[in-house]
Amino acid sequence: MRPNIVSEASLQTRLGSWWEGIPFFTSTVIIACGVVYLVCLLVGYDSFAEVCFLPLEVISRFQVYRIFTSIIFHGSLLHVLFNMLAFVPLGSELERIMGSIRLFYIVVLLATSNAVIHLLIALIVAYNPILSYPELMHQCAIGFSGVLFSMIVIETSLSGIQSRSVFGLFNVPAKWYALILLVVFQLLMPNVSLLGHLSGILSGFLYTYGFFNIIIPDTSRFSAIESSSWLSTCVRRPKFMMCTGSNVSGHLPTYSSQNTTSSGLLSGNMWRNFSSLLPQRENPPQSMQEDSRFPGAGRTLGSNPNRGSSIGNPDSNLMARLLDDNDSQRHLSAPSLGGQQKPTGRPAAAENTVAAATTRESRHEGHVPSDEDIQKLVAMGFETTQVEVAVAAADGDLNVAVEILMAQKE
Repeated sequence: MRPNIVSEASLQTRLGSWWEGIPFFTSTVIIACGVVYLVCLLVGYDSFAEVCFLPLEVISRFQVYRIFTSIIFHGSLLHVLFNMLAFVPLGSELERIMGSIRLFYIVVLLATSNAVIHLLIALIVAYNPILSYPELMHQCAIGFSGVLFSMIVIETSLSGIQSRSVFGLFNVPAKWYALILLVVFQLLMPNVSLLGHLSGILSGFLYTYGFFNIIIPDTSRFSAIESSSWLSTCVRRPKFMMCTGSNVSGHLPTYSSQNTTSSGLLSGNMWRNFSSLLPQRENPPQSMQEDSRFPGAGRTLGSNPNRGSSIGNPDSNLMARLLDDNDSQRHLSAPSLGGQQKPTGRPAAAENTVAAATTRESRHEGHVPSDEDIQKLVAMGFETTQVEVAVAAADGDLNVAVEILMAQKE
């Protein structure tokens, strides 16, 4: 294997590869929110009080459409840009686990539950006889961040780690991560909706603890929807994630692996999204841990006890392969000696080296990766550019290419 892999690609190419790696529903939400903001910007629409979530209007005029219009409208360019950049790693990871249709249902469920919790808290605080705060009924909440906080709670629960990093500055206990993030945002940006974010956190905890399981269909229902004719156009798209996991209960399970890393909000993923678009030199890592969360396309999380031993140390695996090649070459060359002992020396060592190289070359000539193999690696969540570079570095060996790609994700 070559010690260094130089990835030289234009910004446009890397941006295209980055976008191709975002699953169907996640990219659809990004496009929808971006288009809505651009249309509002072009036509000069700024009457967000008509589309935001306003508890008083929802109760007095029963304007339930605000539950969904409030999550696709944003008040500024930084607002929509920050929310969508945070949504990319969260939505992509959860969509690959759940599938596109299930994640769509979960987002609708979270948006609805966020609105209900927001409304209940506003009513209790505004009309309680002890210490009322009626202004809460007139506060307008807008943006996708409420759903994002719900997804942060879900993803943190799935990660199974004990601590999370906030802005890369300090670590906090994982179970308090969302609440501490809420406090940090409120201190940095006092104008953000405290109740909207808090409702998202509470909704995420309700989902994590299984309170929504009774209203979440099982996998067979989602699979039936995917097989319907009216959805065939979307299903045929390469970025669409099928709900083909083995989790039949419909909810996302948690697990107790302590060696996995997480891709939550503000823990380095946003910077990695930017840095992945720039040409960079990548060095093969010396060690790598098992990523139990790597699900494939639309699979639920599960642990494979035999997987860690096969990819736990790529260097040792490569060395074992080289040793196997040398051993096999010795066995192949032994009968040809006709019982005579071959004299030792530099010419014999050179012959063995050339013969081993010839054996490896013939092996790789027999297994040239096809476009279908490359597309399979891309469907596993890797970028096309990274897949091509890894396959080239592995000399056509897909197993070694997967090890390189998994090492780059650490």
